[in-house]
Amino acid sequence: MALRKRLLLRRPKATKALNQVPGTVTYIGRKESEEITIEVIDYNKTSYERYFSKNPEDAFNFENESKITWINVDGLSNTQEIEKLGKYYELHPLILEDIVNTNQRPKVDEFDDYIFLVVKMLYFPKDVTEKNNGSLINEHISIVVGKDYVLTFQEADGDVFEGIRDRLANAKGRIRNHGTDYLLFSLLDAIIDQYFEVIDNIGDKIEALEDDLFQVQPSDDITFEIQELKRTILRIRRAVFPLREVLSRLEKLDSPLIEHKTRNYFRDLYDHIIQVSENIDIYREMTWGLMDMYMTTISNKMNEVMKVLTIIATIFIPLTFIAGVYGMNFEFMPELQWKYSYFVLLGFMLIIFLFMLYYFRKKKWI
Repeated sequence: MALRKRLLLRRPKATKALNQVPGTVTYIGRKESEEITIEVIDYNKTSYERYFSKNPEDAFNFENESKITWINVDGLSNTQEIEKLGKYYELHPLILEDIVNTNQRPKVDEFDDYIFLVVKMLYFPKDVTEKNNGSLINEHISIVVGKDYVLTFQEADGDVFEGIRDRLANAKGRIRNHGTDYLLFSLLDAIIDQYFEVIDNIGDKIEALEDDLFQVQPSDDITFEIQELKRTILRIRRAVFPLREVLSRLEKLDSPLIEHKTRNYFRDLYDHIIQVSENIDIYREMTWGLMDMYMTTISNKMNEVMKVLTIIATIFIPLTFIAGVYGMNFEFMPELQWKYSYFVLLGFMLIIFLFMLYYFRKKKWI
């Protein structure tokens, strides 16, 4: 019932602020927050520093061409703080508008000094609470890549980048030996890796629903569970399919910010996103077939009920006829005055009953 209420309460949301000048920084989303949290990671091959702040100006002190600065911003509803960062890094007003519009589809834009990307971070919460209900988390992520800095903007605290933070802190892998383009690759790789976990989770849910459909008595909410699964797959599809174009363009960008050797990594990401897309299409078709399977199961069970009722009715038709004939109130009916007529009639009715059962079984109707 709770699942049904969640489905009925959903309403389409506007995808653009109305009656405003293009470039107006207006937050469009669900996660309101009065303050933002800024995480700064400043690193190179030999040094590493991590810093947290609530003040955007604190992040400006880390500008150093000999190091790479990753600034992660949690919280988009405080647009004034976002504008401060945008002004310092000379971001176009339309870019700032897209950063705070959580309905913006994945895309990539190239500018003279930076590259701007919008992607969707998808994951299922590990800790199911009343707030998230174990539903899919669809996080709006904006990424700005400059020569010596990378800016990431998220709606709220919590992401899939802990592995990257660990590799930076412990100098694992290649990440501290490369530039901002490799950090961009690492961020996208973490997001796409999470896509695989999401679709694996979807596959498990589809298998569980298929098992439930063939139970003797399926759950009353199974139709709503199937509908919820449909909505989830559509959300995943809207997030994943535009990313194929983003990665394809990113690989082909003629930008000094992306080194030639890094393009091979982006090509690998493109292969991964194609694989994710194909799996989504497969699961989408399977989910669409679940409702047909459910209706077929219900129809089969109804046919079984109707068959039993039809057999019972057919057996009682001749018995009812005999009982009706001898139930008439005529005075001079044959056999009425015979001493054993009642028992003979019952025996005859029993013979008819057994013969019909034998006939139905021989025809394999029962």
